[in-house]
Amino acid sequence: MRITRTLVAVATAATLLTGCVEGEDAADGAGTRSTTLRLDYAYYNPLSLVVREQKWLENDQHLTVSWQLSAGSNKANEALRADAIDIGSTAGAAALVARANGAPIKTIEIFSQPEWAAVVVPKGSAITDVKGLKGRKVAATKGTDPYFFLLQALDQAGLKPSDVTVVNLQHADGKAALERGNVDAWAGLDPLMATSEQEAGSKLIYRNVAFNSYGVLNAREAFLTEHPDLAQAVVNAYEKARQWIKDNPDEAVRLYAREAKISEPIAKAVLHERTRLDVDPVPGAAQRAVLEKIVPVLVADANVKSPESARDALDTLFEPKYATARSSQ
Repeated sequence: MRITRTLVAVATAATLLTGCVEGEDAADGAGTRSTTLRLDYAYYNPLSLVVREQKWLENDQHLTVSWQLSAGSNKANEALRADAIDIGSTAGAAALVARANGAPIKTIEIFSQPEWAAVVVPKGSAITDVKGLKGRKVAATKGTDPYFFLLQALDQAGLKPSDVTVVNLQHADGKAALERGNVDAWAGLDPLMATSEQEAGSKLIYRNVAFNSYGVLNAREAFLTEHPDLAQAVVNAYEKARQWIKDNPDEAVRLYAREAKISEPIAKAVLHERTRLDVDPVPGAAQRAVLEKIVPVLVADANVKSPESARDALDTLFEPKYATARSSQ
């Protein structure tokens, strides 16, 4: 009897915990209903840092928020695919690839138009342009905008991906490899890229904001079906963060520097010089135009299952209604 009661108690506790983690309502000790919302934050997504620090969702919406750091778009997509988060932040191209390869996600908001990726070489390198990468080792994080940026840069320069040796490293490891001389170049990501530029003398040999595919918020389709109100609350909080950064530029730089563990001059360069936050948050024609140019490169490099899956993903990726109904109050 004692064993049976123990098993029942354990099963009951597990059920309550699972319900909370999956975003279901649960009662606290005072009988108040609470909900756990699972979000990511990322140093390439300044709005997420503000929403997390200000605790608007927790305080205004009476939510419990579980925050998970995304080290790159690939990690955010992995967490979405594994049902570890409900909404995650990636580059637009990374979201397209994920959906084309079967991930049931929708882009619900545009959080920035960044120039967060470029081709970087170490201080003193004789390489001055993308053509000079032929036969060289280039660090990049596959599944992220810097990698897709590299593919587009190579294509524009008349090179194939096979003309370089891509060393697949997470962004921070790519920076370290570049600075140690283990690779000849790096498809960099801010703020790591700006840090390497200012502190190690690394050089950006190719920049092109048009090859950066916007910063986007993606949600699992099941989450949107079950909790459209929470999706709207997140979008509204992001819009509040966008306005907060505009109204508090110096404080935003300090927050960014503190969270990303970078100097304030680097934070200022990334936030105010390489990141456009004054963009239409509704996913639509502008983002589609960028992604349409990237699709042939993704197909050629076998990043997607098929050309058909890429086109289908492009036609079904965006869910604009949440950003259309946004409120920053």
